[in-house]
Amino acid sequence: MDTVIPYFNRFIEKFPSIEALADAPEQEVLKSWEGLGYYSRARNLQFAARQVKELHGGIVPDDKQAVFALKGVGPYTAGAILSIAFNKPEPAVDGNVMRVLSRYFLIEEDIMKGSTRAFMEKLVVMLIPDGQASHFNQALMELGALVCTPKSPHCLTCPVMEHCSGRIEGREETLPVKTKAKPPRPEYRVVALVEGTGEHEGRVLIRQRPQSGLLARMWELPHVQVPIDRSGRMPDEPAMDILGRELADEGFRARPLDHLTDAEHTFSHIHWNLQVYRCREEDLPQVAESKTNYSVLTTEDVDTNTDQPSYIWINKEDMEQYAFPLVFLKTLNLYFDKQQSK
Repeated sequence: MDTVIPYFNRFIEKFPSIEALADAPEQEVLKSWEGLGYYSRARNLQFAARQVKELHGGIVPDDKQAVFALKGVGPYTAGAILSIAFNKPEPAVDGNVMRVLSRYFLIEEDIMKGSTRAFMEKLVVMLIPDGQASHFNQALMELGALVCTPKSPHCLTCPVMEHCSGRIEGREETLPVKTKAKPPRPEYRVVALVEGTGEHEGRVLIRQRPQSGLLARMWELPHVQVPIDRSGRMPDEPAMDILGRELADEGFRARPLDHLTDAEHTFSHIHWNLQVYRCREEDLPQVAESKTNYSVLTTEDVDTNTDQPSYIWINKEDMEQYAFPLVFLKTLNLYFDKQQSK
C-alpha cells in the first residue's frame, strides 16, 4: 500500500475533480497511471468519470443501480462506494475481508469460488451494525490488511482474538482455503530499440499498440514473439535475425547491432521474457515494401483512432508525452542514460 501512495497523490493533484479527469486526454491519464499496471482500470475510471459528469451532474450517485452502471464497477467497488461514501449497508468484500471471515468463522470453502464470495457478501450484510456501514467495512478491511495478514497473522494483538474460531482451532495459518491460480503463460519476445540516423539522429523508434486488447493504445518498443516448441526450446535462428526480418516486414530498414539488455514483465495471464537489441536505422520507412499498413507520426499527433500500427521517433524529453508499460519505460531510460554517460 505504501508503494502506491505517491502515485495516488500525483494522480489526485493532476486530476483534482471528476470534471478534470473526464475532460483530460486519455494519453495524459495513462501517463499519470504509468507504473501501476492494469491500465484498463485507468480507462474505466476515466469513462466512469465522464458518465458521472454527463449523467449525474458531476456528483457520484448514491443509488445502487446507478453505481453498478458505471464503467468498471463491480460488486466490491460498488459496495465500497455505497458503504464508505454514503454509509449504506452494502458489503465490500475483498481478499482481506474474505481472509478475516474465513478465519473468524472457520469457513473452509474455497474463496476463489463465486459461491463462497456470494455467501460472504450476505454474511457481511448481516454483520453490519445499524448506521455503521462505513466504519465497519473500513475496519474489516484494515483488520485484514494490518493484523489478520496472509502469513504469520498477529493474533495476539487482534481485537477479536478471543472469539476467532480459526485461532481457537489452530487453523489461522491454513485458512483461508484458496485454489492456486494458474501460473502465467511464458512468452519469449525480441525487442528492437531502433536508433535513428540523419534527421532522426538521437531519437529512437516507438509504436502505439492497437485500440483494444492488452495494453491498448499505449506506446512500446517494436517487438515480436518468438515461437517455442513443446519442450520450451527457442528456435535455432538467432534472435537478431528474427528481429531484422520483422522490422523489414514492417517496412523499416534497420540493422540489429548488439544485445542491450534482458527484461521480464508479468501480466495476470502472461509472463514476457524479453531480449532487447540495439538496432540502427539504415533508411527511411518505405510503405510500398511493408506488409503492414502503418503511419509514422509527428510528435504533435499522438492519439489515433485506427488499429493500423503508428510509429514515431522520440528523444528522452519526448517520453513525457507518451504512456509506456513499465518494462519499456525502464528500457528506454536505461538506453538514454547510457547514451548521456558516453
